Amino acid sequence: MYIIYALLASVFSGLTSVFAKTGIKNIDSLLATFLRTIVISLFLFLIIIWKENLNDIFLLDTKTILFLILSGISNTLLWICYFKALDLGTVSKVTPVDKTSVVLTLILSSIFLNEKITSIKIISILLMLSGTFLTIKKESKDSKDNKWIIYAILTAVFTSTTTLLSKIGIESTNTTLITFLRTIVVLIILTIITLFKKKYKSIKDIEKRSWLFIILSGLSTSLSWLFYFKALALGEASVVFPIEKLSLVVSILISITFLKEKVNKKQIIGIIIIVIGTSLLFF
Repeated sequence: MYIIYALLASVFSGLTSVFAKTGIKNIDSLLATFLRTIVISLFLFLIIIWKENLNDIFLLDTKTILFLILSGISNTLLWICYFKALDLGTVSKVTPVDKTSVVLTLILSSIFLNEKITSIKIISILLMLSGTFLTIKKESKDSKDNKWIIYAILTAVFTSTTTLLSKIGIESTNTTLITFLRTIVVLIILTIITLFKKKYKSIKDIEKRSWLFIILSGLSTSLSWLFYFKALALGEASVVFPIEKLSLVVSILISITFLKEKVNKKQIIGIIIIVIGTSLLFF
């Protein structure tokens, strides 16, 4: 079942990227992330109330709470570094560096979670990385600052760290409640940063269409997280994480189908390679 959950997580993660790309424009990235996190928190809270899981918070042990906070902090740093990298560099440069998180996750899960590094996992990850490089379009825009690579590397590190901390903290625990509490940690940190930088002043300038896509991206992110952490609780991080990265393929396919975006032969080959690489993890 964890493979199914990981695949569902990739679908909703892909939808999140499309919603953000098509509807959330001319909005500060930090402010958009803050508002989306509010939507995620409210949605997860309603699910917990509906399932009557709120009382489970008193059953959490010290270890779970600690890793919950650490994963929330790591996730926040991940978002901050990622958007900073995109601000300083181009997507075609940042994305390949970010995707190295797949390799880092494999190594860290082997060291800290005692998950085996098999030849199938290595071949799968190499194929996924190769496919990812092929799907990235070249951009003519030059980077504003060479510091982008520092933030891109930090993004990869925090992506892997978040997965590792989440895996350790959610074992034998109500994953829906953990996802909600982890989101609250992220929201608290983003609230402090948003207030400190006074980004909230731009809220009044957000158009109705952008609000719609902020809500839609928040809902899709919520579902992605719910399925992702459920998959992590049941399966190996070194397998779940690469499968979730199929979200790149989902985003491209949705863009082709509904946004009528064109793709070249190199991108098509890249998509096929990613799917083949991911399929190896099913065996």
